[in-house]
Amino acid sequence: MSKNTTVVTGGAGFIGSHLAEELLKRGYQVMVLDDLTTGKRANIERILAQDDVQFIEGSVTDLSLLNNLFQDVSYVFHLAAIPSVPRSIENPLASHNVNMTGTLNVLLAARGNKVKKVVYASSCAVYGDTPALPKSEDTSPDPRSPYAVTKLAGEYYCQVFSCILGLPTVCLRYFNVYGPRQDPGSEYAAAIPTFIDRLLKGEPPTIFGDGEQTRDFVFVKDATEASVLAAESDATGVFNVGTGRGVSINDLVRLIARLMNKDSKPIYEGPRFGDVKHSFADISEARQFGYAPGCSLEEGLKQTMTGFGQWLA
Repeated sequence: MSKNTTVVTGGAGFIGSHLAEELLKRGYQVMVLDDLTTGKRANIERILAQDDVQFIEGSVTDLSLLNNLFQDVSYVFHLAAIPSVPRSIENPLASHNVNMTGTLNVLLAARGNKVKKVVYASSCAVYGDTPALPKSEDTSPDPRSPYAVTKLAGEYYCQVFSCILGLPTVCLRYFNVYGPRQDPGSEYAAAIPTFIDRLLKGEPPTIFGDGEQTRDFVFVKDATEASVLAAESDATGVFNVGTGRGVSINDLVRLIARLMNKDSKPIYEGPRFGDVKHSFADISEARQFGYAPGCSLEEGLKQTMTGFGQWLA
């Protein structure tokens, strides 16, 4: 295979499927690896007919598979993970096996096959509830869940492979990524698709805590743009990927309800264990390799709603 071949682990997932599409638009050959535990073949169905796409059903816990798959590959985008704080609390061993052992396997296979660079999907969860705002890359990590621990450990593995073993890596701390194809049906679903889904059904959205907690919501197309720029540039190390703006959950629900012409009267329940109070990103470091988020929250929500097939303009 040619040297412009890429692998997207977790490529049938929400972010991974968008990234695979973006890579195809840029002329790359794309191999999508996913075990379909949380990813869905339907997410990539529209691109599978293209000659430059190959789907491999398998897991990053299979080192021999990765060693074979990464031959003659330029870039590996490692998104495969169990991506849920609540799920990691319920089953920390499963999160450890996929998120930590799987990441180590990816790095070993990439180094063994002389991959140019690994782009690792980390998370703002590594910051925990540190009071400093905005969150910058030099803020001391304070992981508050097994999921956050696995993501931070993955970063440390990436740094060791870069500094000691000669494999260039970039760790992108995604903040709250949202957009089309984000599944509202999972019990671990993210806030935005869950709120949209409930309002479409005429049900009140549920907010955990008082709703005044803030999050940095970044549209998936901006997140995938950051991933490709990070690979193609000389950047290595750790970078935040967000918008640099915090939005309260109460304001988010009001905005979604207004865009959908729905009445918003949320139900409030107690805060979930592992949730943080305030979080938004300092993105000045990522701007240095060309990252510039361009989608407003309102426009991103409109595009997200079209994916539900019931957008009420």
